[in-house]
Amino acid sequence: MEKRPTSAFIDREALRFNYRQLRSRIPAGTAMMAVVKANAYGHGDIEAARVLEAMGSEFLGVAIPEEGAWLRDAGMKRPIAVLGGIFPDQAGGVFDFDLTPVVFDMRTARSLDTEARKRGAVKKIHVKIDTGMGRLGLLPDEAGRFFAGLKELPNLDVEAVLSHFAESESEDKGFSESQLSGFKRSLEEIRGMGFDPLFTEIANSAAIVDLEGSHHSLVRPGIMLYGSYPAERLRERLELKPVLQLKTRILHLKGVPPGFSVSYGRRFATKRHSTIATLPIGYADGLPRRLEGKGEALAGGKRVPLVGAICMDLAMADVTDVPDVKAGDEVVIIGSQGAETITAEEVAGKAGTISYEIFCGISQRVPRVYLS
Repeated sequence: MEKRPTSAFIDREALRFNYRQLRSRIPAGTAMMAVVKANAYGHGDIEAARVLEAMGSEFLGVAIPEEGAWLRDAGMKRPIAVLGGIFPDQAGGVFDFDLTPVVFDMRTARSLDTEARKRGAVKKIHVKIDTGMGRLGLLPDEAGRFFAGLKELPNLDVEAVLSHFAESESEDKGFSESQLSGFKRSLEEIRGMGFDPLFTEIANSAAIVDLEGSHHSLVRPGIMLYGSYPAERLRERLELKPVLQLKTRILHLKGVPPGFSVSYGRRFATKRHSTIATLPIGYADGLPRRLEGKGEALAGGKRVPLVGAICMDLAMADVTDVPDVKAGDEVVIIGSQGAETITAEEVAGKAGTISYEIFCGISQRVPRVYLS
């Protein structure tokens, strides 16, 4: 069967360009962990990981061990860090698929040490410090006790210590600077206890380009690899190319009179004789239902409004002002057509969310078509 006309087009060369751009902003000798969690932010984790591994990324980052196992089965060779941590009963799988777990509790550390002893191995781990994110990680005043406990687990090797910024995209760097200071104090304490991690890491996408002194020896870019900006003002700091375009084609056209209602709830009605295009894309594909009354698409090189409630499988656009429009014509949801562009950030703003969610929401039934 032919692929659906509703497809996400992924530009590998744009991904390579963004990788080079971010690499150019970090010091020589600083390693990079390319984050490919959540299906590479909706872009397709296997293909993205292949590109990023070939470009030289020293690590790949995933959220859960299943994502790491999937990449190993697809042939990835680089170290894969499980950033979201693991449960103790997942220790065996971490060894089976050669994953590097992020650890922040002693119960999990002991389970990994026990598994390592059974296998006659030493497992590299990354230990997370919570410097202000309030999510995962040891609070700074817990670190000393935790690392003292690690001394009793000889089959674990602390390869890296990391933390995570809560608002590095903000123009006000006060809180991020306090996180940096707290991270530095924790590292001094840890090193004072005799640990010498090969990598220390805290910089995410925004910090790489907008927070001096945050790079340490390993950085973790995510969203900016895919050509999207954590904050609009960062667009001026680094040129990136969008990696993803979301396109469909007109399934059906109909001319309707004034006062004709469209879609569920009848919340939209035409004010003139109109041409309504039905598009084979809906919220089950990742087109946010929250775009009702606000969303736009590109048809015939023009912006056209999405009208009526977005359905599970279909959406409607008013294409009255598009000359010579016909069934089968291309419609762009995210991307460029002619001189017009709709960015993921624009779609996210109208839907009241962030580009990350827009990308991740593009469902698996939307084929990914890889270019270049």
